[in-house]
Amino acid sequence: MLKVRNLTKYFGGLGAVRDLSFKVEKGQIFGLIGPNGAGKTTVFNLINGFYPPSSGEILFKGEPITGLKPNVICKKGIARTFQVVKPLSRMTLLENVMASAFCRVNGVSEAKEEALKTLEFCALIHRKDYLAKSLTIGDRKRMEIARALATRPEIILLDETAAGLNPTELDQAIALIKKIRERGVTVLIVEHIMKVIMSISDRILAINYGQTIAEGTPQEVANNKAVIEAYLGEAYA
Repeated sequence: MLKVRNLTKYFGGLGAVRDLSFKVEKGQIFGLIGPNGAGKTTVFNLINGFYPPSSGEILFKGEPITGLKPNVICKKGIARTFQVVKPLSRMTLLENVMASAFCRVNGVSEAKEEALKTLEFCALIHRKDYLAKSLTIGDRKRMEIARALATRPEIILLDETAAGLNPTELDQAIALIKKIRERGVTVLIVEHIMKVIMSISDRILAINYGQTIAEGTPQEVANNKAVIEAYLGEAYA
Protein backbone atom coordinates (compact mmCIF):
# COMPACT_ATOMS: atom_id res chain seq x y z
CA MET A 1 0.00 0.00 0.00
CA LEU A 2 2.73 2.46 1.03
CA LYS A 3 6.46 2.17 0.44
CA VAL A 4 9.08 4.64 1.69
CA ARG A 5 12.58 4.33 0.22
CA ASN A 6 15.67 6.05 1.60
CA LEU A 7 13.62 9.06 2.72
CA THR A 8 15.75 12.00 3.87
CA LYS A 9 14.84 15.50 5.01
CA TYR A 10 17.28 18.22 6.05
CA PHE A 11 16.31 21.56 7.54
CA GLY A 12 19.49 23.54 6.95
CA GLY A 13 22.18 21.34 8.48
CA LEU A 14 19.76 19.36 10.67
CA GLY A 15 18.90 15.87 9.44
CA ALA A 16 15.34 15.35 10.72
CA VAL A 17 14.85 12.14 8.70
CA ARG A 18 17.81 10.20 7.35
CA ASP A 19 17.73 7.33 4.86
CA LEU A 20 14.48 5.92 6.24
CA SER A 21 12.84 2.94 4.52
CA PHE A 22 9.71 0.95 5.42
CA LYS A 23 6.54 -0.42 3.88
CA VAL A 24 2.94 -0.63 5.06
CA GLU A 25 0.83 -3.52 3.78
CA LYS A 26 -2.83 -3.11 2.84
CA GLY A 27 -5.09 -3.65 5.86
CA GLN A 28 -2.33 -3.23 8.45
CA ILE A 29 -2.18 -1.06 11.51
CA PHE A 30 1.44 0.07 11.34
CA GLY A 31 2.87 1.93 14.34
CA LEU A 32 5.62 4.54 14.21
CA ILE A 33 7.27 5.28 17.56
CA GLY A 34 10.27 7.14 18.91
CA PRO A 35 11.19 9.67 21.59
CA ASN A 36 10.35 13.37 21.23
CA GLY A 37 12.22 14.90 18.32
CA ALA A 38 12.81 11.53 16.62
CA GLY A 39 11.29 12.74 13.33
CA LYS A 40 7.92 10.98 13.42
CA THR A 41 5.71 13.95 12.49
CA THR A 42 8.26 15.00 9.86
CA VAL A 43 7.76 11.57 8.25
CA PHE A 44 4.02 12.24 8.12
CA ASN A 45 4.63 15.71 6.68
CA LEU A 46 6.77 14.17 3.94
CA ILE A 47 4.24 11.43 3.11
CA ASN A 48 1.30 13.83 2.80
CA GLY A 49 3.25 16.46 0.87
CA PHE A 50 3.47 19.14 3.55
CA TYR A 51 7.26 19.11 3.07
CA PRO A 52 9.21 18.02 -0.01
CA PRO A 53 11.92 15.46 0.85
CA SER A 54 15.60 16.29 0.39
CA SER A 55 15.98 12.86 -1.22
CA GLY A 56 14.30 9.48 -1.35
CA GLU A 57 11.02 8.20 -2.73
CA ILE A 58 7.46 7.58 -1.52
CA LEU A 59 5.22 5.15 -3.41
CA PHE A 60 1.48 4.76 -2.88
CA LYS A 61 0.04 1.59 -4.46
CA GLY A 62 3.18 1.45 -6.62
CA GLU A 63 2.84 5.03 -7.89
CA PRO A 64 5.39 7.72 -6.96
CA ILE A 65 3.83 10.55 -4.94
CA THR A 66 7.07 12.20 -3.82
CA GLY A 67 6.76 15.97 -3.75
CA LEU A 68 3.08 16.16 -4.74
CA LYS A 69 0.89 18.78 -3.04
CA PRO A 70 -1.16 17.72 0.02
CA ASN A 71 -4.53 18.19 -1.73
CA VAL A 72 -3.40 15.96 -4.62
CA ILE A 73 -2.17 13.27 -2.23
CA CYS A 74 -5.44 13.44 -0.29
CA LYS A 75 -7.44 12.91 -3.47
CA LYS A 76 -5.29 9.88 -4.25
CA GLY A 77 -6.47 8.32 -0.99
CA ILE A 78 -4.12 9.37 1.83
CA ALA A 79 -5.66 11.33 4.71
CA ARG A 80 -4.07 12.50 7.95
CA THR A 81 -4.78 13.97 11.33
CA PHE A 82 -2.62 16.48 13.20
CA GLN A 83 -1.14 16.46 16.71
CA VAL A 84 -2.64 19.86 17.46
CA VAL A 85 -6.28 19.93 16.42
CA LYS A 86 -7.19 23.19 14.72
CA PRO A 87 -10.90 23.05 13.91
CA LEU A 88 -12.90 25.69 12.09
CA SER A 89 -13.87 26.90 15.54
CA ARG A 90 -16.86 29.09 14.67
CA MET A 91 -18.45 26.31 12.63
CA THR A 92 -20.35 23.32 13.96
CA LEU A 93 -18.91 19.84 14.18
CA LEU A 94 -21.10 18.82 11.24
CA GLU A 95 -19.88 21.74 9.12
CA ASN A 96 -16.25 20.91 9.91
CA VAL A 97 -16.68 17.37 8.62
CA MET A 98 -18.71 18.57 5.62
CA ALA A 99 -15.77 20.78 4.62
CA SER A 100 -13.61 17.65 4.33
CA ALA A 101 -16.29 15.73 2.45
CA PHE A 102 -16.06 18.21 -0.45
CA CYS A 103 -12.82 16.41 -1.34
CA ARG A 104 -15.03 13.66 -2.81
CA VAL A 105 -18.45 15.22 -3.48
CA ASN A 106 -19.68 18.34 -5.24
CA GLY A 107 -23.05 19.20 -3.70
CA VAL A 108 -23.93 20.43 -0.21
CA SER A 109 -26.53 17.69 0.32
CA GLU A 110 -24.00 14.99 -0.61
CA ALA A 111 -21.40 16.52 1.70
CA LYS A 112 -23.92 16.63 4.54
CA GLU A 113 -24.91 13.00 3.97
CA GLU A 114 -21.24 11.91 3.98
CA ALA A 115 -20.52 13.96 7.12
CA LEU A 116 -23.52 12.53 9.00
CA LYS A 117 -22.47 8.95 8.15
CA THR A 118 -18.94 9.68 9.30
CA LEU A 119 -20.08 11.29 12.56
CA GLU A 120 -22.28 8.26 13.24
CA PHE A 121 -19.29 5.98 12.65
CA CYS A 122 -17.13 8.04 15.03
CA ALA A 123 -19.86 8.14 17.73
CA LEU A 124 -20.16 11.92 17.43
CA ILE A 125 -23.60 12.27 15.87
CA HIS A 126 -25.10 13.56 19.14
CA ARG A 127 -22.67 16.50 19.02
CA LYS A 128 -23.20 17.42 15.35
CA ASP A 129 -24.67 20.88 16.07
CA TYR A 130 -22.09 21.87 18.70
CA LEU A 131 -19.64 24.61 17.78
CA ALA A 132 -16.20 23.07 17.29
CA LYS A 133 -14.65 25.44 19.81
CA SER A 134 -16.96 24.10 22.55
CA LEU A 135 -15.90 20.46 22.19
CA THR A 136 -13.83 18.60 24.75
CA ILE A 137 -10.31 17.42 23.88
CA GLY A 138 -11.61 13.88 23.40
CA ASP A 139 -14.35 14.99 21.01
CA ARG A 140 -11.93 17.26 19.12
CA LYS A 141 -9.59 14.32 18.60
CA ARG A 142 -12.45 12.22 17.23
CA MET A 143 -13.58 15.13 15.09
CA GLU A 144 -10.09 15.25 13.58
CA ILE A 145 -10.39 11.57 12.70
CA ALA A 146 -13.89 12.17 11.28
CA ARG A 147 -12.60 14.99 9.07
CA ALA A 148 -9.92 12.68 7.69
CA LEU A 149 -12.36 9.81 7.14
CA ALA A 150 -14.79 12.10 5.30
CA THR A 151 -12.25 12.29 2.46
CA ARG A 152 -12.76 8.51 1.97
CA PRO A 153 -9.11 7.52 2.36
CA GLU A 154 -7.53 4.16 1.62
CA ILE A 155 -4.84 4.88 4.21
CA ILE A 156 -5.07 7.22 7.19
CA LEU A 157 -2.13 8.75 9.06
CA LEU A 158 -3.02 9.25 12.72
CA ASP A 159 -0.69 11.63 14.57
CA GLU A 160 -1.00 11.22 18.36
CA THR A 161 -4.78 10.95 18.38
CA ALA A 162 -4.72 9.58 21.94
CA ALA A 163 -2.69 12.42 23.49
CA GLY A 164 -4.51 14.13 26.36
CA LEU A 165 -7.26 11.56 26.68
CA ASN A 166 -8.50 10.06 29.94
CA PRO A 167 -8.56 6.23 30.43
CA THR A 168 -12.14 5.85 29.18
CA GLU A 169 -11.43 7.98 26.12
CA LEU A 170 -8.27 5.93 25.48
CA ASP A 171 -10.32 2.74 25.31
CA GLN A 172 -12.77 4.47 22.96
CA ALA A 173 -9.87 5.64 20.75
CA ILE A 174 -8.48 2.10 20.55
CA ALA A 175 -11.92 0.75 19.61
CA LEU A 176 -12.36 3.43 16.92
CA ILE A 177 -8.98 2.73 15.33
CA LYS A 178 -9.81 -0.99 15.16
CA LYS A 179 -13.18 -0.11 13.55
CA ILE A 180 -11.38 2.00 10.95
CA ARG A 181 -9.24 -0.99 9.99
CA GLU A 182 -12.34 -3.23 9.87
CA ARG A 183 -13.81 -0.69 7.46
CA GLY A 184 -10.95 -1.52 5.07
CA VAL A 185 -8.78 1.52 5.75
CA THR A 186 -5.07 0.93 6.32
CA VAL A 187 -3.69 2.77 9.37
CA LEU A 188 -0.27 4.34 9.94
CA ILE A 189 -0.17 5.69 13.48
CA VAL A 190 2.27 7.80 15.50
CA GLU A 191 1.65 7.46 19.22
CA HIS A 192 3.52 7.92 22.51
CA ILE A 193 1.02 6.05 24.67
CA MET A 194 2.28 2.48 24.71
CA LYS A 195 -1.08 1.03 25.77
CA VAL A 196 -2.48 2.22 22.45
CA ILE A 197 0.37 1.43 20.09
CA MET A 198 1.16 -2.00 21.54
CA SER A 199 -2.46 -3.17 21.68
CA ILE A 200 -3.46 -2.31 18.10
CA SER A 201 -0.36 -2.47 15.88
CA ASP A 202 0.46 -5.40 13.60
CA ARG A 203 3.99 -4.07 13.11
CA ILE A 204 5.96 -1.22 14.66
CA LEU A 205 8.84 0.87 13.37
CA ALA A 206 10.94 2.60 16.02
CA ILE A 207 13.05 5.57 14.97
CA ASN A 208 15.46 7.93 16.70
CA TYR A 209 17.27 10.93 15.22
CA GLY A 210 15.35 10.24 12.00
CA GLN A 211 16.76 6.73 11.54
CA THR A 212 15.43 3.22 12.06
CA ILE A 213 16.50 1.56 15.30
CA ALA A 214 14.09 -1.41 15.26
CA GLU A 215 11.18 -2.89 13.33
CA GLY A 216 8.99 -5.89 14.07
CA THR A 217 6.00 -7.08 16.05
CA PRO A 218 5.01 -5.05 19.14
CA GLN A 219 6.66 -7.64 21.41
CA GLU A 220 9.89 -7.66 19.40
CA VAL A 221 10.14 -3.87 19.43
CA ALA A 222 9.22 -3.57 23.13
CA ASN A 223 12.06 -5.97 24.04
CA ASN A 224 14.63 -4.37 21.74
CA LYS A 225 17.64 -2.99 23.60
CA ALA A 226 18.05 0.01 21.27
CA VAL A 227 14.41 1.00 21.75
CA ILE A 228 14.64 0.75 25.55
CA GLU A 229 17.82 2.84 25.49
CA ALA A 230 16.24 5.51 23.27
CA TYR A 231 13.26 5.87 25.60
CA LEU A 232 14.68 5.22 29.06
CA GLY A 233 18.46 5.57 28.77
CA GLU A 234 21.45 3.28 28.64
CA ALA A 235 21.15 2.22 32.30
CA TYR A 236 17.73 0.65 31.67
CA ALA A 237 18.86 -1.04 28.45
